[in-house]
Amino acid sequence: MGGAAQDGRGMPRTVDEVRAALTTLRERRGYLLPHHGLMAVSSPALLAAYDATYTALTLTPRVLSEYDKEVVWLIILVSTGEAIATHHLDRLKRAGGGVAEIEAATALAAWGDGASRFAFVGAHWSAHLPGYAPEAAYRRGLDALLELHGTARAVAEMGLAAAHQCHRRWDWLRVHIRGACAAGAPEPAIAEALSLAMFPGGVPNFVDACAHWREMILAGEVDATPPYRAWAEMTGQGGFDEVAGIAG
Repeated sequence: MGGAAQDGRGMPRTVDEVRAALTTLRERRGYLLPHHGLMAVSSPALLAAYDATYTALTLTPRVLSEYDKEVVWLIILVSTGEAIATHHLDRLKRAGGGVAEIEAATALAAWGDGASRFAFVGAHWSAHLPGYAPEAAYRRGLDALLELHGTARAVAEMGLAAAHQCHRRWDWLRVHIRGACAAGAPEPAIAEALSLAMFPGGVPNFVDACAHWREMILAGEVDATPPYRAWAEMTGQGGFDEVAGIAG
């Protein structure tokens, strides 16, 4: 095939077609990343679907304000070490944020990453520390960070829930879903924050996070509006193993 590229059906695409597709994408997004080019060459249909998904996920306004969304994004990106996603720094700036918000997101991500240390002390040293409560101790430090940086509690709770989702720290995910609800975050905003972590944290982790939230609703750990309760109460959400009768 020489210099010809292949489309998703194995049909040749010309170099000019590949370059045109990437130029269009760059003009729409303002930047390109390596996987865009690979999909443009190997599967244009996949690139189109991916771009539509990304657009709906983070470029199209949903519930979170642009400012709050970018703070949540930065908590996720710092926690997962996604260095290449510097376009979110520009988006934060365009939304009215700056160095102070970056410092706050960094501190919150770092605090969330240390949550397991509180659990360690509770699990192994509680006999030496009568009355020690890991979550309460964790939250005292979090309260101090929020006061220091002036971050809205609901935004911090949602961002930390999403960060814990990325690392499969399910107990702490639940801590922050409860916290987000207590701080008055509407359910669609919590759902949006968790969905932002799909790409840096992995879709399977998002699936499991949704399962945990659903369990919390069913157990009465958090309140739910009728649409979200209907989702939680819908049976048959156990995937293939449930359909096949295989115990999880």
